[in-house]
Amino acid sequence: MSKEQILEAIKGMNVLELNDLVKAIEEEFGVTAAAPVAVAAGGAAVAEEQSEFDVILNSAGASKINVIKVVREITGLGLKEAKDLVDNAPKAIKEKVSKEDAEGIKAKLEEAGASVEVK
Repeated sequence: MSKEQILEAIKGMNVLELNDLVKAIEEEFGVTAAAPVAVAAGGAAVAEEQSEFDVILNSAGASKINVIKVVREITGLGLKEAKDLVDNAPKAIKEKVSKEDAEGIKAKLEEAGASVEVK
């Protein structure tokens, strides 16, 4: 039987017949049809690079007022909301931003005297 004939026979099968065929092949050759798929999917997940980052304010440091000003500038929050955010550190300043934006925000906050982390 040629490959073309096998493929034509498979095309003519319904789902139950295909399921029985897969099980018979697995038993005959001692293989599992799902294993290669799982390995390929696992490899693809590892290869993906993180594209969204969170900027976390760990502490305001010595110059809290400057940090509050920068937080207001970055987030658009009012004075009270920005102060509350800084007072309750560690807190997320921005979530799900690009790597470039996260690094820019981190640089601004560190320049103001804050301790910042990008996750």
